[in-house]
Amino acid sequence: MRRLVWSLMSVAALALAGCGNSSDSSQGAAPGTAPSGSTGAAAPAKANAITGQVTLRDAAQVSPAAKLQLTLIDVSTQDAQPLATKSVDSANTFPLSFELEFNPADVNPAGLYVLKADLVDGDRHYTPPLQTQVLTKGAPMQVNIQLVGEQTAGEKELAAFTAVQKQIGGMKISSGTKLDDKVSRGWQVFREAGEVKFIREQVDYGDKGFTSTDYAYKDGKPWVVVQQKKSSKDAKPTSTERAAWAQDGTLVLKTAEAGGKTSPLSDDDAGSLQKQAQSILSLATNGKGK
Repeated sequence: MRRLVWSLMSVAALALAGCGNSSDSSQGAAPGTAPSGSTGAAAPAKANAITGQVTLRDAAQVSPAAKLQLTLIDVSTQDAQPLATKSVDSANTFPLSFELEFNPADVNPAGLYVLKADLVDGDRHYTPPLQTQVLTKGAPMQVNIQLVGEQTAGEKELAAFTAVQKQIGGMKISSGTKLDDKVSRGWQVFREAGEVKFIREQVDYGDKGFTSTDYAYKDGKPWVVVQQKKSSKDAKPTSTERAAWAQDGTLVLKTAEAGGKTSPLSDDDAGSLQKQAQSILSLATNGKGK
């Protein structure tokens, strides 16, 4: 009986040993190596190309018209020509893989090369907060670049407008009114150092509605206009229109907000706001403009 028990135990041990020696492609691989057939492994580095991925730091809706521009350049030399450039159209799916080839014979071993990335979607640019060094001085050939959205020109002007708006309480104030046929108009003028910086106007059109408008000026010219339209003075705004112009007169902001949705303001409507700004400035200053 004892001999039979030992025999059975020996058979079991041999069976377990055989299982331990069986082939398994997912075990025994070097650390960090994907199993055979895996698609998750990174592409090997190439001697004549910078490779990697581009991502966005913040989730953003990038349109199919977005374009990515990649530029490999030596920043240690003034007026250096790019070693390589590449444009990627319809760059709106992230992470976005890229490969930028260059001629190794053109590389200066003492140079300091960076890979510049600029994603352009309409008026907005997405760029990395820090330069991405590559290629020489021990820098990698494979990189991951994270892009951050920059303020548009219009958003910069609107932010500056908001800052001025918060300061009008410390400016010199004058006011006026005008009554036309079925239209009642009132305004406040805010001056600093003898120059009109801001005008706040309210216009009652009777049963045709009411508008409340803030106008900001630079050097006597319309700068930013924000106009709210209401059914009456005490009603909530049904729409808000915004327009802003750069120092050279270029229209850099034109948005219309209604029903919780924002859409582009037409050039004609933006032009109408600009004319209103010029008209109230002339009316409130008796044609002096200041």
